[in-house]
Amino acid sequence: MVLLRTIYDSIILAFSSLITNKLRTFLSLMGITIGIFCIISVMAVIDSLEGTIRENVSSLGNNTIYVQKWPWTFGPEYPWWKYLKRPLPTIDECDFIKKNSTYAEAVCFMASTSRTAKYKNTSVQNTGVVLITQDYDKTRVLDFSKGRYITPLEFNSGKNVAFIGDELAKNLFASADPIGKTIKISGHKINVIGVLKREGEDMFGMNQDSYVIIPVNFGRTIFDIKSENLNPMLMVSAKENVSVELLQDELKMLMRTVRRLSPLEEDDFALNRASMISQGLDQIFNIIDLAGIIIGGFAILVGGFGIANIMFVSVRERTRMIGIQKAIGAKKYLILIQFLTEAVVLCLIGGAVGLLLVWLGTIAIAGSIKEMTFVLSAKNIATGLLISVAIGIVSGFAPARSAANLDPVDAMNKV
Repeated sequence: MVLLRTIYDSIILAFSSLITNKLRTFLSLMGITIGIFCIISVMAVIDSLEGTIRENVSSLGNNTIYVQKWPWTFGPEYPWWKYLKRPLPTIDECDFIKKNSTYAEAVCFMASTSRTAKYKNTSVQNTGVVLITQDYDKTRVLDFSKGRYITPLEFNSGKNVAFIGDELAKNLFASADPIGKTIKISGHKINVIGVLKREGEDMFGMNQDSYVIIPVNFGRTIFDIKSENLNPMLMVSAKENVSVELLQDELKMLMRTVRRLSPLEEDDFALNRASMISQGLDQIFNIIDLAGIIIGGFAILVGGFGIANIMFVSVRERTRMIGIQKAIGAKKYLILIQFLTEAVVLCLIGGAVGLLLVWLGTIAIAGSIKEMTFVLSAKNIATGLLISVAIGIVSGFAPARSAANLDPVDAMNKV
């Protein structure tokens, strides 16, 4: 009961000191406020950035492997000349993997380019044109707002059909229904059979909203699918309960088999996965986190000295009161807790102001940047408050200890 009363009185004294010595307290708490603001704002931005990037990376498919000519990540010594000579993935290799794979749920060939899309007198330049095989919908989530996916018969016969993105549909057809309309790509007529729901552009610049997606058997009559300009690739997704690592080992064996590579020859293909990007991001975010902690740490160090100064002044101003408390039986630990509590409260006030500034900052940034979701998470708030408490204990310990060790007689006679 006495301990709770001491803590309560200390909190009241802390606020009293804050009100009585406004300028001194403001200048001292500024360091804590700036320090917490620096550390937590960096953490909030990094968490928001990391969450957005990882969400975009996960859209590539956590259980999907991309068979390509070029790898997504490179080592310190980049033998670009080896990659330059590699062959491109082909439809025949796609069919071979689909026929012989035990662990693949879906295997899709995809190539892409850009052309001008036309409908009557309206045209949209730099429209993404994607050529796909039948399993595309099994390797990537497709959500249609209108119409349907391409049928197996349309794939096999090379029918001139397509489904398009929401943005392209609005740009070409305005408010008219695109289903059943005919557009032109490179002079070839294409019937629109479906429209995808709007996804929005991700941080990698990928935007399916402006795509025209057509069967590869039709697309090969317009484009050279063996050209590197179309960036041909294979997308292979794993069956349920099959690890990506197991699928990757099988794909490596199948690709070496179909390309007739001898045991001593190096792989002439890349097996890319979303986790490759994630692993690189981990290192980057750790470095940025450390930089934010160091920058904020200097500000907090200055703030800690300011809190210690306030507490030493508070001890000196209340020396006679401390002497009276000890004379009537107050224990050393009660005096110690009294001043430590006061220091912690002052740091919490500075930390709370810093967190408030971070929160206001996230609101301002969120309103101007739509591609990312900026939030001040409960974890960041808890971290800021815990740092404030720790700084309060560290900076307030020496003044609290000096107060607890005062001789009651000398303290009461202090002028």
